[in-house]
Amino acid sequence: MRTFLRSALVAGLAAGLSLVAGTADATPAGPGITARIISQSTVGDTDYILREITIPPGQSTGWHFHDGTLYGYVQKGTLSHFDSTCAADGVYHTGSALREPSGAGHVHIGRNLGRQDVVLDVLYVLPHGAPFSEDAPNPGCDFQ
Repeated sequence: MRTFLRSALVAGLAAGLSLVAGTADATPAGPGITARIISQSTVGDTDYILREITIPPGQSTGWHFHDGTLYGYVQKGTLSHFDSTCAADGVYHTGSALREPSGAGHVHIGRNLGRQDVVLDVLYVLPHGAPFSEDAPNPGCDFQ
């Protein structure tokens, strides 16, 4: 999956597409979470940004939503994903793919409940200039 995502973005860049400049930071997250941009391009009014995100054991992404659709691939670890009803809406192990739909109606949190880092490749498909994510309040769940 990572090879596919990288290939798609590299092909776009090779075709002379413009680079995204100054995209906003991700939603506040737990300590130790890191993210690095692997590739980025803009096609028309859409930004395509491939990032590698690492979530240490016991940490979470914080509650948030996205203005565009995200496609993820779990390189390492297990990501536990929860929706705004506090229900687990997915558990993604190494080698799993996931999709996060866009909009404020899709508030969620990703948590690393395991003992090793979760490493994700995430392709953000966003309206041009949109931030990676939008903060959202905890919807009343007894965890963060």
